Amino acid sequence: MASTAARPSRVAKLPPRERILDAAEELFRSEGIRRVGVQAIAERAETTKMAIYRHFETKDALVAEWLRIVAAEYQAAFDQVEAAYPDRPREQILGLARFIAEGLPDVSYRGCPFINSLAELPDRSHPARRVIEEHKARQTRRLVAMCTAAGLADPGQAAAEITFVLEGAQVSTQNGSIDRTGERLLRIVEGIVDRHRSPGDGGTGGADAR
Repeated sequence: MASTAARPSRVAKLPPRERILDAAEELFRSEGIRRVGVQAIAERAETTKMAIYRHFETKDALVAEWLRIVAAEYQAAFDQVEAAYPDRPREQILGLARFIAEGLPDVSYRGCPFINSLAELPDRSHPARRVIEEHKARQTRRLVAMCTAAGLADPGQAAAEITFVLEGAQVSTQNGSIDRTGERLLRIVEGIVDRHRSPGDGGTGGADAR
């Protein structure tokens, strides 16, 4: 939902439901889920609590819908690298790493929305947690498929290692424990991909031969 337009003029043009989601995103990211009440969202969206409940049955449903939108943005990154590097799965994997690396400056001051939300929602039955878990499972399946297409010897293990690095980089950026996180992230992911190449691959990574 990011835009270069000034927020008041941009939000004024949005339909009511999108205006509510925009306000919720701003507040959830900056103040956290638990601290933000429905009244605060209504004021931010220049609407009423009654209007919010017309679109979302509960605050939990609003949180879940916000996270679905965030998850869709991450899934779109998979689509984009697949379109940018057709039949070049190694470059697709590295493209995903660049997507995460480029987003680290935002993580440094706002935090990862998934990590932050999980910390605030300990109940595993919460609808927002289910959204996150389904998103992560789908993300893992797509990454394993890329590793398989790249001809890596153990696609599941390679995908697990890459996931640890991508998510760890976000945590380390958020807590400030590691410097040059994006640069290190890209180097480590490339090393994982190269280390998992199948014998006889010739250094190209399966379908990435060129």
